[in-house]
Amino acid sequence: MKLLTRILAGATLAAALAFPALAQDKGTIGIAMPTQSSARWISDGHSMVEQFKAAGYGADLQYAEDDIPNQLAQIENMITKGVKALVIAAIDGTTLSNALENAHASGIPVIAYDRLIRDSANVDYYATFDNFQVGVLQAESLVKGLKERFPDVKPWNVELFGGSPDDNNAFFFYNGAMSVLQPLIDDGSIAIPSGQTGMDVVGTLRWDGAVAQARMDNLLSANYTDAHVNGVLSPYDGLSIGILSSLKGVGYGSADLPMPIVTGQDAEVPSVKSILAGEQYSTIFKDTRELAGVTVKMVDALLTGGTPEVTDTQTYDNGVKVVPSYLLKPVEVDKSNWEAILIDSGYYKKDQITN
Repeated sequence: MKLLTRILAGATLAAALAFPALAQDKGTIGIAMPTQSSARWISDGHSMVEQFKAAGYGADLQYAEDDIPNQLAQIENMITKGVKALVIAAIDGTTLSNALENAHASGIPVIAYDRLIRDSANVDYYATFDNFQVGVLQAESLVKGLKERFPDVKPWNVELFGGSPDDNNAFFFYNGAMSVLQPLIDDGSIAIPSGQTGMDVVGTLRWDGAVAQARMDNLLSANYTDAHVNGVLSPYDGLSIGILSSLKGVGYGSADLPMPIVTGQDAEVPSVKSILAGEQYSTIFKDTRELAGVTVKMVDALLTGGTPEVTDTQTYDNGVKVVPSYLLKPVEVDKSNWEAILIDSGYYKKDQITN
């Protein structure tokens, strides 16, 4: 009987997981995520489903696999099904105006999740990390690494990578980083041998690691036949892996050709392993459990007649309105503190990294 009970319980759980909507007393929240190709978004989605369920809500979690029409269709379907609120991490933050008008007409509040939704008055709140500070931390880590690994080199040869130009966050990351790096470029401490700067030049559409790898290949062949690259500003771990593959492909990482300092973001498992292997230098950790928690509290306040807590009412202008926002604090992770930040907090189990 106990075995049968366990089998039935397992079957019930499997059936529940097979359906995107988990009905709860307070109604269902629509959660639109961009892609499952990044472990980070999988973690975001799971954290929100768990925390909404604990707060008494169901969750309709949908991933659009970086397909804009697919995400629009998913959001419209959630509106049609009568979700109580929408939480949206947009693929392209400029493409949702019509869908959000429909949400507004149906009395459905909208929370922009991590990525600001632009060009719409129908965005009620924004939950994110301090994205400018993410860039500051990346650049500070890059400079710290350059001083450690290349103390006798001046100027340091650095190349810049930006995120996807259709993601509003990418500009905050880049501008934050350049607030640190530009003075060092101006005083001659850092050189950009390719001359490529500015998001219109260094942006990487859809955060595609293969695109970053191809661009790094081109930068190396065009600018480093007689010089060495010392550092690469990378805004995301998925790009960093591609950049590192390019560097290793031409011999970087050997005794004669030290690996450049390469930054990242999101503390994805392959990149944490890369940090421990002495390849990627650092990453920026954003605890998705905390971001999910802030979002759930925002939604619950909106739906129960309260006022969501915010920490910023000036920074995030989406082109139509300044969206009241809650900003969480990002944390730099490198070889010196990865275990304290990622393992001791319970975000990862140690064998996920060391095996």
